[in-house]
Amino acid sequence: MKSTVGKNLKITVWGGSHEPSIGVDIEGLPKGFTIDMQRLEAFLRRRAPGNSPFATRRNEADIPIPVSGLAPAPEAEEKTESGSCRYMTVTSPRAVIFEIKNTDTRSQDYRALGSVPRPGHADFTAGLRYSKSLNMAGGGPFSARMTAPLCIAGGIALQMLEREGITIGAHIYSIGDIKDSPLDTLSPDPALAAALKEKDMAVICDRAEAAMKEAILKAKEDMDSLGGIIEVWASGLPGGIGGAMYDGLEGFLAPIFFGIPAVKGVEFGAGFEASRMKGSQNNDPFYFDGDTVKTRTNNHGGILGGITSGMPLIARIAFKPTPSISREQDSVDLHKRENTKLIIKGRHDPCVAVRAVPVTEAAMALGILDCMMEVENDTAES
Repeated sequence: MKSTVGKNLKITVWGGSHEPSIGVDIEGLPKGFTIDMQRLEAFLRRRAPGNSPFATRRNEADIPIPVSGLAPAPEAEEKTESGSCRYMTVTSPRAVIFEIKNTDTRSQDYRALGSVPRPGHADFTAGLRYSKSLNMAGGGPFSARMTAPLCIAGGIALQMLEREGITIGAHIYSIGDIKDSPLDTLSPDPALAAALKEKDMAVICDRAEAAMKEAILKAKEDMDSLGGIIEVWASGLPGGIGGAMYDGLEGFLAPIFFGIPAVKGVEFGAGFEASRMKGSQNNDPFYFDGDTVKTRTNNHGGILGGITSGMPLIARIAFKPTPSISREQDSVDLHKRENTKLIIKGRHDPCVAVRAVPVTEAAMALGILDCMMEVENDTAES
């Protein structure tokens, strides 16, 4: 199964959780752009399963394998940890393809689910839409496993944006009702973004991190799961990116965010909290900082009228609790047409938000880059 997003930078994610492989086709990368594969592999390791007691025990290396549209950079002889050429250059902007092999599948854990849909999963609705044409083992194309190829495209986008002076970071805003320390939304510290990328849980406050870990392990012990919110930001983004209504930057970002499995909510800036404010509270006063116009607060989250203001771009992404829990649940047997009980087997994240931090970074990078390309195309046409 394939799923495509993007206007100027088109991303097509394909495969399934228990298929031989998953991958991504990327259309729109500039010819001649050189990808640092070592950095890309390191980025994917942040999302990869099997590295933490707070994640699924499924063990996948998630090595991005170039299939087409790339060639080793002429001057590069250095190898990555996986043994591939470290520097790869885009040779065909229309067909850059990467593949990831699935090596640790256990499809037998899902055989009993053929006629009994898992509560909270896409099993029931996928059956309504696609009948029996999909391999739904492990969640099939609806699985969080599909964020691995998304992170390949997003990891490349991050490298491209960095060369434009744009930095993207993210942290776990909350797990359940436990909140992290607030981010400085006026001027996020670049050092903080770098430090969070090195942590097994991207949390600013050590006490909040300890409380989150305890809560996740308690939920796991209780055969249950937790949801969470990721706050992701971009610094160094110039003003003037985006457009009115459906050309706004939010319109480029929202489909990518909502395409991440388990995402149930997206907000920018103050988000839903703005609905509880008065205009005098929500409006961000302008002022001159030298020759630069800034705002004294950032309730608008760096976007006004769909267009970037030059202030940091702030978004929060809400993830539901992992629906695969080991407790007995009520369901239905679609073949027997009767109510039944279900106990789910397999390996699952007790809280998907923990590994979703780099995924939100990848998604934001893709949306920003796509929107920036739109502005460049408009300028070229005029």
